[in-house]
Amino acid sequence: MKRYARLNALLDEMAEHGHIDVEQMARRLEVSASTVRRDLSQLTEQQLVTRTRGGAVAAGVSYDLPLRYKAAKHQTAQVRIGQAAARLVHDGDIVGLNGGATTTEVARCLASRGPAVAGNEITVVTNAVNIAGELIVRRNVKLLLVGGVAKSQSFDLVGSFATDMLEQLDLDVAVVGVDAIDPDAGVKALDPDEAQVTKLMVARSRRTVVVSDSSKLHARALARVCDWSQVQVLVTDAEAPAADLDRVRGHGVEVVCA
Repeated sequence: MKRYARLNALLDEMAEHGHIDVEQMARRLEVSASTVRRDLSQLTEQQLVTRTRGGAVAAGVSYDLPLRYKAAKHQTAQVRIGQAAARLVHDGDIVGLNGGATTTEVARCLASRGPAVAGNEITVVTNAVNIAGELIVRRNVKLLLVGGVAKSQSFDLVGSFATDMLEQLDLDVAVVGVDAIDPDAGVKALDPDEAQVTKLMVARSRRTVVVSDSSKLHARALARVCDWSQVQVLVTDAEAPAADLDRVRGHGVEVVCA
């Protein structure tokens, strides 16, 4: 098992039980106890866990997994979704991107386009520090980074600075990732602050594209982002149940399976 997969498994165990037992996880992951200890040492260095005799406990952080670990769990589907969503963006568009592993893939696909005709570049408006970091060196993309208070788990900037700035902008398309999809009620986010920024990004755009792998269907999340009346396209993967996607289409939403 690769390291990212092991780290995901360790953090999932911590999120569910609040502690990790080295010997138990070694048996479950079919690796040596020393390998688990090395992985725990890495997580300890990043202040995600606190080592104990025989294992580790939570380090006083929220176990909504950090983006760099989330990205490994459904990476293949996210890449395909990112490619499909990027094809919905036209030259010259002003594109809103919130934070998340899938929207990061959208940003990478947009950045990999060939040079645009002068004056016809894509403009990306984002509140995600990691997306801004990847796009700032791309000459074919204009970048506008929305300010705010940084969320360490998602790399998002949130709060009044972010919302005040978004209130002044008009977007052609918002490509947004979410934490939960309800085929009847719409889309949600785990964090209310992040939901507020995403909600405003949707409101300020002429067209909204939701990007999410099928694991988010029927997931539970605290904060409502928007209902289906504000969404034009859902881009997901082929593992999504057909019956759920039909219910989404019933709200007039185009569904793209990548």
